[in-house]
Amino acid sequence: MNIHEFQAKQILARFGVPVPKGQPATSAAETAAAFSALNTPRAVVKAQIHAGGRGKAGGVKLVSNAAEASEFADKLLGKPLVTHQTGPQGRIVRRVYVEQASEVARELYLGMVVDRKAECVAVIASTEGGMEIEEVAASAPEKILTELIDPVIGVGAFQGRKLAFALGLRDKQVGQFVALLTALYHAFTETDASLIEINPLVLTKDGNLLCLDAKMSFDDNGLFRHPEIRELRDPNEEDPAETEAAKHDLSYVHLDGNIGCMVNGAGLAMATMDIVKHYGAEPANFLDVGGGANSQKVAAAFRILLSDERVRAVLINIFGGIMLCDVLAQGVVDAAREVQLRVPLVVRMEGTNVEKGKQILKDSGIKVITASDMADAARRVVEAIGASPSA
Repeated sequence: MNIHEFQAKQILARFGVPVPKGQPATSAAETAAAFSALNTPRAVVKAQIHAGGRGKAGGVKLVSNAAEASEFADKLLGKPLVTHQTGPQGRIVRRVYVEQASEVARELYLGMVVDRKAECVAVIASTEGGMEIEEVAASAPEKILTELIDPVIGVGAFQGRKLAFALGLRDKQVGQFVALLTALYHAFTETDASLIEINPLVLTKDGNLLCLDAKMSFDDNGLFRHPEIRELRDPNEEDPAETEAAKHDLSYVHLDGNIGCMVNGAGLAMATMDIVKHYGAEPANFLDVGGGANSQKVAAAFRILLSDERVRAVLINIFGGIMLCDVLAQGVVDAAREVQLRVPLVVRMEGTNVEKGKQILKDSGIKVITASDMADAARRVVEAIGASPSA
């Protein structure tokens, strides 16, 4: 789950991470009031959307008075902001953040992610603040610094000093960096975060470190421990189908193809998408109904698939273990009758109660294309949309 910049800064501030003072606003009048409340000669008004590149897209402006802040907010609010991360459709700006302006001497990069290979949290730092870390990795990989944090002992002061010296920090700045890194790690672990990105982390002209921007993402599987963070979810920033899937505890990711895929098990889902691509088509989604799904959950998944207008055919690939084939079949039949299925449906089932499942589909009166194995299913679904399988 992602949250807005202002929400991330509010969380980080609770852990002692230095962030500028600021207030969110949802109207031009609130923006003007927020500027006045800061009692500062200059402030920055920032569009709040779940995407980077806001500054380059015209979503960030330095303002000198309340009227200027109000005018800029009025131009942003209720309108789409297009950045390199939003796609051409952009994201509607529903909120801005009015923040105290800072005198910047240097820009640095600091991030924390879960390194699954190393099985620990990795700190990523760079002197190239303000740039996308992917760009730095491509153009100057030697400028990316990585430090792995032992989950048993946590952040060591020596690690903070090592990174601080590598970033060119000196004197009191080294101690500030160690304290900031320690606070960030506490925030990361205690909120079940999957990502914290500070870009840029700035050194101000008076020699202090400050998190000028902040991004946080959280592990959905840990949100039951953090209801206060779960409440920060902004459905307007998420794909409606993904939001609906989350209500039914379904793992769904929207993609750009036209073959809707329903599978039980993440590994099988990935393999299914791969074989669809292998035979010349593109999957419209990743959808894992899980091992213990009931017919209601399957029906909900089927409805979500068909809510995508680009889906021209549906491929269901089920290996029945915990997930029984007859339960899957009944859910598909119920949903297909409800939505009046108008696209080809290809089903491949193997495993527990497979014959019962096939009989349910046969007796339903719904037109189903059955497949003998994964390759056969992929070929048939590609043929069903009028394409020629490429293999």
